[in-house]
Amino acid sequence: MSVVIVGATGHLGRLVVEELLERGTPAGEVVATGRDADRLAALAERGVRTARADLDDPATLPSALAGADTLLLISTSEPGRRLPQHRAAVEAAAAAGIGHIVYTSAPRADDTTLVLAPDHKATEELLAASGIAHTVLRNNWYNENYESQLYAARDHGAFVGGAGQGRVPSASRRDFAAAAAVVLADPAAHAGAVYELTGDTAWTYPELAATLSAVLGTEVVYKDLSTAEHIAALVEAGLDEGTASFVAALDANIRDGVLGEPTGDLRRLTGRPSTPIADTLRDLA
Repeated sequence: MSVVIVGATGHLGRLVVEELLERGTPAGEVVATGRDADRLAALAERGVRTARADLDDPATLPSALAGADTLLLISTSEPGRRLPQHRAAVEAAAAAGIGHIVYTSAPRADDTTLVLAPDHKATEELLAASGIAHTVLRNNWYNENYESQLYAARDHGAFVGGAGQGRVPSASRRDFAAAAAVVLADPAAHAGAVYELTGDTAWTYPELAATLSAVLGTEVVYKDLSTAEHIAALVEAGLDEGTASFVAALDANIRDGVLGEPTGDLRRLTGRPSTPIADTLRDLA
């Protein structure tokens, strides 16, 4: 078996490689790829094969995928460019004879108003049309997404948002990486599956404020804003209008309940409880 990780220079991809190695996959059967292969040197020192693979440069893909059995396609982070990048990966996988693709998608991607979901839904449709066996991992929010709220709370005793009483069933990146490693270790057992991966507990922003208070040892206040107020606050903090609108739209999605409730899929795949956000924030602090 050989597994190619597209996006191994990112936080999640690197953790997936580490999880595969810890779970007994021989290093020589793992191919870690990224736009800048030099950033993979630490993995290469552990015996992992490395290669340059740039989804904006499809010519780099055939050699990176040659001879592989399974591909982990970690969704890229650039709205507007994401779908063409994913299409390049799927087409290259088909040309290389890849037998199975594992894709990290978005929560409830095929039936949601989540602002970032359309590219993921379209990618899932690409996979279905490709004829390649595949597994979809619909990752919910990462605990690490709230690092900026930690710093705001530490520096100002408060953070702002527009999520109201909406709930976030988050887990750590390491948890999601472990789930991906489980599937990659035995892809045939998960062919056709769509997993809604969430943490075990869904929390609100006011509860996040209480968690931050406990982590930092000082009172932290959450100030809930309307979407328009949230955009204005983000622009004032230095974000451009487009980015501010996107971030505020995500909080509005949370307010509307789009992220859903815990499903249990993550715990069932990994065989362990998810990491509480308090633990992640404590590590970050």
